[in-house]
Amino acid sequence: MARIAVLDRDRCKPKRCSQECLRFCPGVKVGEKTIELDTSTGRPRVSEELCTGCGICVKKCPFKALWVVNLPEELSEECSFTYGANSFRLYRLPAPKEASVLGLIGQNSMGKTTALKILAGRVKPNLGRYANPPDWSEVIEHFRGSELQAYLTKLSRGEVKVAYKPQYVDVIPRYVKGEVEALLRRVDERGELKEVVEALDLKEALSKEVGQLSGGELQRTAIAATLLREVDVYLLDEPSSYLDVEQRMKMAKAVREVARRGKTVVVVEHDLAVLDYLSDYVCFLYGKPGVYGVVSHPYSVRVGINVYLDGYLPDENLRLRREPVRFKVRPEPLERALGPTLVEWGPTSKEVGGFKLEVEAGSLHEGEVVCALGPNGIGKTTFVKLLASSIQLAEGLSVQAGRELRVSHKPQYLTELEFEGQVREVLRREVGSTLDSSWFQVEVAEPLGVVELMERDVDELSGGELQRVAIASRLGVEAELYLLDEPSAYLDVEQRLAMVKAVRKAVELRRAAAIVVEHDLMVADAVADRILLFSGEPGRHGRASEPMGLRRAFNSFLRELDVTFRRDPQTGRARLNKPGSYLDRAQKAAGEYYYEGEG
Repeated sequence: MARIAVLDRDRCKPKRCSQECLRFCPGVKVGEKTIELDTSTGRPRVSEELCTGCGICVKKCPFKALWVVNLPEELSEECSFTYGANSFRLYRLPAPKEASVLGLIGQNSMGKTTALKILAGRVKPNLGRYANPPDWSEVIEHFRGSELQAYLTKLSRGEVKVAYKPQYVDVIPRYVKGEVEALLRRVDERGELKEVVEALDLKEALSKEVGQLSGGELQRTAIAATLLREVDVYLLDEPSSYLDVEQRMKMAKAVREVARRGKTVVVVEHDLAVLDYLSDYVCFLYGKPGVYGVVSHPYSVRVGINVYLDGYLPDENLRLRREPVRFKVRPEPLERALGPTLVEWGPTSKEVGGFKLEVEAGSLHEGEVVCALGPNGIGKTTFVKLLASSIQLAEGLSVQAGRELRVSHKPQYLTELEFEGQVREVLRREVGSTLDSSWFQVEVAEPLGVVELMERDVDELSGGELQRVAIASRLGVEAELYLLDEPSAYLDVEQRLAMVKAVRKAVELRRAAAIVVEHDLMVADAVADRILLFSGEPGRHGRASEPMGLRRAFNSFLRELDVTFRRDPQTGRARLNKPGSYLDRAQKAAGEYYYEGEG
């Protein structure tokens, strides 16, 4: 067995620590200590050669900053990159192919972005030798006989041109200024600005300054700037973030068109339906987030996603999770009895900043989760904010007798929450004594992975970590109505499913109701009892329907998009039908766009 020791620098707090990991470690050989203090950083440094793997340091660390992991010896020989001593390690690399799309899937902090940076030439593989990194000839020799050999050879010679769209597009306005159209014209090496703008529905954003763009506009601008480059390889890190369902479909078609031109494309994606439609084959990454990640062997799309959801790799005889992930194959019966009515509102209309929102009469029931579906800029966030600020939607707004309408609201943009300090302090201020309750720990904090973030400062958190803390802070509040605006943003597949379970548990326990704004159809299907459908003209006029049953809502929504989904018989997940295929035509003829045509 090979042993690796990893220290999370963000979690390690030497000034607030008694350094018990140093004092209690028994591993001493020939006068050498297994753990020593790094005088340059003030943090412990673990010798992996001397470490016996007793795990005492892991248990003694109050900040959960240390891990000691045993790996198979043969895997240690496949290390592709590490950031330094006691740092994250990536084993193997995905191998892109010409004229095809490679999809990467896996938990956050598992090395997907690191793999993209290596393929982009921004990071050179060091084969785990951070102190004495190999030259390119050694790297190429290491991958001899694999599909990566030719790619890395060209990359080392500068013969591969790469366009890279980063994961976090919200930081782009800090570094890029000017008008969108001027920006895109500067990078338009293919001379297809008009076609790409039309494909991504960016016409309305062309005259705006980069700093004025919404999240969805910023994402589509970044994708357009990437696709307009004339390069050999296109790398896109989470391109569906901030995009609504229709925009995701258009993005997917635009990316597929690039591959049809003979180009190489690699995409990191958490929306399984989009990943399925986009990719020709997939690799998934497994391991321990923040500690190490292993790139699987390539699979065909359907088989690869199903293997990942099953959690068992037959070719490596390795189990990733105790139970497979399964999705319900049919919606719950529409006749299912709803709980007592909690909130009712009558038909009304509101104008907010030149945008007009019309709302049909509706109601929410105890223990019910309603999902808001619709394009960006159509009024979903406006509707949620009206409820969150206790502004009456109509004179007919009423609450169940004897109940208040206490509201817990998670906004779309997490900067609105203004969290400060350590995660534990933030949660203590937000949820009070609920933080110590067994229910909160078992049903919310642990499944969402918030427990391990307790000693971290919120300004050190990644987008996904901050999202999980925000969800936990809202679900921990005693309320009658929970409003969660795009809670799956930045979350990986497993975290999205954990979020779904936590929302449903909170609503059922407190006999409350929830409205969840969502763009991932599988998340919407898993979390919702009914759907609140939004339609209209984005940015100008929106209309919110009454809450309706899942089958009726999904059929109406997808009919407008002119797309159909079938069900995978093994996992129950939704798979997008190719336009014009037999199943696509058959389901449209039957009027069933989402719940029929399994297989």
